[in-house]
Amino acid sequence: MAIEAATELESATAGAEHAHTAAWIATVLRSRIAAGELTPGSKLSEQSLSTALGVSRNTLREAFSTLAGESVVTKIPNRGVFVASPGAEEVREIYRVRRMIEPAAALWGEVTPEVLENMEAIVQRAQAARDVGSVPDMADANQALHSAVVGLAGSESLRALMDRVLAEMRLVFHAMASAPDFHSHYVDRNVLLVERLRAGKREEAAAGLRDYLDSAEAELLGHLASEAS
Repeated sequence: MAIEAATELESATAGAEHAHTAAWIATVLRSRIAAGELTPGSKLSEQSLSTALGVSRNTLREAFSTLAGESVVTKIPNRGVFVASPGAEEVREIYRVRRMIEPAAALWGEVTPEVLENMEAIVQRAQAARDVGSVPDMADANQALHSAVVGLAGSESLRALMDRVLAEMRLVFHAMASAPDFHSHYVDRNVLLVERLRAGKREEAAAGLRDYLDSAEAELLGHLASEAS
């Protein structure tokens, strides 16, 4: 009995470690997508990734399944796994989630001096990027600011959810490559958001953020529609 119990415990422990490894791989790939290192349509090679990350292909496939469930990658039978290219419905779902989370975090989250300093540094980076016309740097700053907004909630669960959303957002941003001014006119709105938080105008910050998200969604959907026509 003792031997059987020990064997079962070892099996359970090995399974837990395996699951943790798959979750870690999913996090790594998600982060690379959110950082723009993996672009829409690019193929994810099992052989290359399993070697680079030091894991088995089975573990890697579990991570792919997780990301496929998040719409971050697409699994095509007999062809492989590809970084997703979000369409209109994916954009709508992204903004449904963002509208529920971000304004609430701005309204009720904990705004500390340290958090505000970080946000102000982010929007300064965005302004500098706009001044030199760097779209990737503006996109990076935008991602960082909205991640910081969700961070106001102090919830690891919401932060993990936002990481998934930001990975999808990065893929959506690639669709805006032919509209380089997309990010530029949201820089000032991000500055205003931080100014309102600094002034303690939480309701104005939340309302402005909802309007911001509505405008961004409409612009993205309009661009996707024009590209498809």
